[in-house]
Amino acid sequence: MKKKMKNNAWKLGKALLLPILHYRIKPYLFVAIAVLLNGCGNKEMAELKKYAESTLAKPGRPVEPLPPIKPFVRYLYNAEKEGLRDPFEPFFFGISGGESSESLEDNGQDRYVQEILTHNKEELEYFELDSLRMVGTLEESGKLWGIIRDQDGLIYKISNGNYMGRNFGKVEAIEEGEIRLREIIQGPNGKWAERAAKLSLEE
Repeated sequence: MKKKMKNNAWKLGKALLLPILHYRIKPYLFVAIAVLLNGCGNKEMAELKKYAESTLAKPGRPVEPLPPIKPFVRYLYNAEKEGLRDPFEPFFFGISGGESSESLEDNGQDRYVQEILTHNKEELEYFELDSLRMVGTLEESGKLWGIIRDQDGLIYKISNGNYMGRNFGKVEAIEEGEIRLREIIQGPNGKWAERAAKLSLEE
């Protein structure tokens, strides 16, 4: 029984080993496979090279010409001839120190222009007048001062001759219940004019 089992195992091992030994004694099969794979790679490279050459051989498309440049047409602003204000002429805070008032008609405009150009800009002129509040008065050495609060809650002390607001509001009178100002505004026709304004005591 043992001898029979031994013979069967030998036969099984022989059946498994013979294919391996068969390929080992034929190494040229590996060489053939390598050559075959190399041939496939060379074929693909040849096709790629051929495609690249054919693509480069095609004539290129012509470059479209640039669109023509339109000539610049200058526009001359002639509203000044019609008596209208030049919109490019600076005014209010934008007036420069070298601005001349000779172009304005001599009808009292020079006085406003000179005041705008020559007065020292004060801190409360950076605020709109309606954003400021009168919160009281203070008397010192017989002089009455107005107490102003800005929109950030900061407190200022002003007297006659100080400026407030963005329309050159000059303080002309300070009373217990209000502060009266004179503003300089510019109308649609470009002419300067005075306007009365006031701040009443905040309750």
